[in-house]
Amino acid sequence: MSDDIIRRDPRLEWIARNRLHPEHQALAQAGGKVYGPTGLERRNPHQQGFIGPNGIKRIDRLNAQHPMSLSGHRMRGAANAEVELPLHTVSDPDFYVVVVPDMVGGRFTSHDLDVLGQAHKLVRESEGAGAVMAVVFGEHREDRFEKAGVDRLLHLSGNEFQSYVPERKTALLCEVDAQYQPRFWLFPDSSAGGFELGRRLAARLGERPATQVWHAEVSTCIGRGAGGLTDIHRQTPKILLMLEECAEPIDETRHQALTLALDDPEAIHAGIRDLGFIEVDPNAIPLSEAEFILSAGNGVNDWPLFHLAAQELGATEGASRVAVDDGNMPRFRQVGATGTWVTARVYVAVGISGAVQHLQGIGQCDKVIAINTDLGCDMVKRAALSVIGDSSEVMQALVELVQAHRQQEARHAA
Repeated sequence: MSDDIIRRDPRLEWIARNRLHPEHQALAQAGGKVYGPTGLERRNPHQQGFIGPNGIKRIDRLNAQHPMSLSGHRMRGAANAEVELPLHTVSDPDFYVVVVPDMVGGRFTSHDLDVLGQAHKLVRESEGAGAVMAVVFGEHREDRFEKAGVDRLLHLSGNEFQSYVPERKTALLCEVDAQYQPRFWLFPDSSAGGFELGRRLAARLGERPATQVWHAEVSTCIGRGAGGLTDIHRQTPKILLMLEECAEPIDETRHQALTLALDDPEAIHAGIRDLGFIEVDPNAIPLSEAEFILSAGNGVNDWPLFHLAAQELGATEGASRVAVDDGNMPRFRQVGATGTWVTARVYVAVGISGAVQHLQGIGQCDKVIAINTDLGCDMVKRAALSVIGDSSEVMQALVELVQAHRQQEARHAA
């Protein structure tokens, strides 16, 4: 008889499925393979992962069970407990790797965290004691510098950075380069500003930057080319513009985040004058480019109120497939795998239960807010913030709050 033939044991398969069976835990710990009725291997999603050396649960993507994961009760308890991460210190750095995060909304984006992880990867591969420095412009609301991997923090404050001042930022970065002489400069290659600052700094320093980089080592780096159809291998330059998911974020250590200062920054004469934002119709913005979307589903009963709420909030209107099929919204407003994939910073789902296709379409949204009466729907599970209540009442309250806020601002301005 051939050894390649898979012999199934129905009894063991039944024990593996029944978590109440007295032999289930022993079978799960043994890590034996379980095959379904069609011969496909079945994996237990509750068994994936292990507890790392610092108490953080890690996902084992190679399916090689860690010894510390053999006790299910221990793994769950350690994952839920508050863990004091070890402190990584660099007392006297031999060199710096500088990261200039986008800080959209005054906080780290997921792209920023990936770039910080890449900076530490370069530090580990370099000789000497290196430190990762983050340069932050203007006011911020971030409190995760230590856990994000920032060894040194250079905060350049000022109200001027609330507007569009790329020349001023580039001049300050040149002074940072002259004072601290970093070994590498890392920028997020994003439309939020990193791609422009990185290119401006490269032009001022006379460097040839590497753009669209998804893998970087001390000696060589790999970037996307030809519209993402090919990879470009080259020697790692001083300035790198990194793509998202270029490296794993830092989550196993704390860092000092010691503050640094810039010696007497010089004033410059800026040739660009920021005249503020131009008022545009949010519904004139394509869904794929909108940053703030108010999307309606089958739970919306008052459509004039929904349009008023979108207008008052300054949001681009979206819809689920059910709302479009019912004729309440045009087809080009449909969000989801069968409609438009969106990447909004804020996505508000009003009365949308969360079909699989819709959840796929909003997978790249930063913050999802759900307004629904069903506490157990999939959209509520996906959302970072949920409001359980009638959609009309919640939208009416939002409209009143926005109008009251505008009236208060008008009184202060007068």
